[in-house]
Parts: sequence; structure tokens; C-alpha cells
Amino acid sequence: MKNKNYTYTIIALTLLIGVYAYNFYLDQIPKNQSVQEGSSAKTNTNTYFLPSSTTKQVVHHESYSLSYNETFEQAEWVAYELKKTHLVNKSFKRPYFEIDNAIRTKAAHWKNYKNSGYDRGHLCPAADRRYTKDAYDETFLTSNISPQKHSFNSGIWNSLEQKTRYWAKKYDGVFVVTGGVLTENLKTIGTENVAVPNYFYKILLDYNSGNPKMIAFLLKHENSKKPLSSFVVSADSIEQLTGIDFFPKLDDVIEDRLEKSSSYSHWDF
Repeated sequence: MKNKNYTYTIIALTLLIGVYAYNFYLDQIPKNQSVQEGSSAKTNTNTYFLPSSTTKQVVHHESYSLSYNETFEQAEWVAYELKKTHLVNKSFKRPYFEIDNAIRTKAAHWKNYKNSGYDRGHLCPAADRRYTKDAYDETFLTSNISPQKHSFNSGIWNSLEQKTRYWAKKYDGVFVVTGGVLTENLKTIGTENVAVPNYFYKILLDYNSGNPKMIAFLLKHENSKKPLSSFVVSADSIEQLTGIDFFPKLDDVIEDRLEKSSSYSHWDF
């Protein structure tokens, strides 16, 4: 009888281990697919420019790419092309936030934001990805959010997002790179110590016209009534703050010219 019980125990343990291993395997399939997705040029994209990564943890989703910084539990940048055809008024049910399984070091949980006093601020806005439900839902991965004061998120930052959509429509698409400036000694929230950036940036590149142009914004993490033009800086200055090379695939001559400039005269405000 004892031998029978022992045999049953061994069989049960073997089955349990087998089920665990199989579930682990299934869990890795979407993760690997997510990591590989978009490693080449995006569909219907002119030329896709990705910044450098200080962490070497770049993930390509269907509608945007990002570089995740585990130390600060958020993306150091999110990059995507916002085409004129992306700007549609489709309405989708707002999904729950989900942990991004493509982050090999494990993305922060959305519960870190609960009762923190900060919004789950999208880096790639959901409103920029309304052309399909999958693209819209993808913006609710926790790798695409950063803690933002509500007054900032719904105020000056929202104004910049709306202006970005205006330019995407006017110039038939722009490349967008955005994120928080991640430095040491930042305030953190939650059990996973998600950093709260003191500054956020957004850099836009119009490469669809015959004369490429770039504009960069650096905003202190507080609401402001100042015009957006007062936050224009050179892309070079944001590179110095972040250590990120934003458009390394650009021709060096064009890159140097565009990234040094803090002029906004070629952009319609």
C-alpha cells in the first residue's frame, strides 16, 4: 500500500511539474513574439528612426517601440510614427492596464500607482493609436506609462499631445520620441519604487517633406499656462540630460543640423 501511495505521489508531482513547464512555455511565446515584433521597418512607414538605448532592453510592439529602464521601472523612451491616417475618431472601451510581458526584467505593476497621487501617464497616448483596437489597447501596457501629476497630465502635457496630432495631420506624419528624464535621487512611488521624473521631453521629426525638420520640448513636471513655444529646446540639450542618441540613423550632416537647432520657425504654432 505504501508503495502504491508513493507511486501515485511521484506521478502527481510529475504531472504538476509538466503542467507548470507547459504553462511557462506558453507564457514565453507571446513574450518572444512581442520582443521580435517590429525588429524591421514598420508597415507602411517611410523610414523608422529608433533612438539608442542606454539599457539595451528595446522592445518592439506593433504600434510603438520602447527602451525599458529597470532601475527606474519605466521606459526611458517610447518611439513611434504618427501618420495622418492614424488620426481617426474611433471609440474603444478603455481597457485595464496590463503588465508588459515582453520586458525581460519584468515591467512594474500598475498597482504602484494606486493611491499614489499620480496619474498613469501615457507616453504613447491612446488617442494616437485609435486606428485599431489592438493598437489602442497596446498603449495600456505598464511599460508605456510614467507617474504624472494630474494637473500636468491633463494640462500642458495634454496640450503638447494635441499639438503633436495637429502637426502629424498638417505634415502628413511625424516621428515621435518621448519620455521622462531619468536621473538619480528621484521621488518614487509604490513597492517597486517607480521613479517620478522631474522633467518630461518630446522630440518630433518631420521627415516626409523634402526639407526635414525637428522640434524638441522639455517640460518641468508641473502645469503651466506658458505657450508651448516657450518649452522648445535643442534635441542636443536633451541628449546631454539623458545620454540617449535620438536619431542615430539620420545622415550625420542632417542630424547635426537638426539636433543643434532650438528654432521653431518652421513649425506652425
